[in-house]
Amino acid sequence: MSKACNCREDGCDCKKRTGIKFAIGAALGVAAGVIAGVLFAPKSGKETRKDLKDFGDKAVKEGKDASKDFAKKAEKAGKDISKKLKNKSKELGLDKKAKEVKEKLEDVAEDIEEKIED
Repeated sequence: MSKACNCREDGCDCKKRTGIKFAIGAALGVAAGVIAGVLFAPKSGKETRKDLKDFGDKAVKEGKDASKDFAKKAEKAGKDISKKLKNKSKELGLDKKAKEVKEKLEDVAEDIEEKIED
């Protein structure tokens, strides 16, 4: 059994990780129970194989749906972070500094090209 989180840090995600581990364990337990139930049910081999195939197809579909949902959430989170970084960089004036540095580098590149041609 894992110990309870004793850290007092802001943003601690110990409870979130514990919840994810619990959900994964519960899903695996349900899957094992369904498979065991199907294997030991008093059905013909043909019916049992069909039940297993149906269960597998359903599990694959749910897995795909979950991964699509996760991808959408990850994309949204990425866009949100990008927007926050852009706003913060504007707030700090980093966008102007970056433009100045780029212009200086272009000037230096032109100077080097002129010296090479001479």
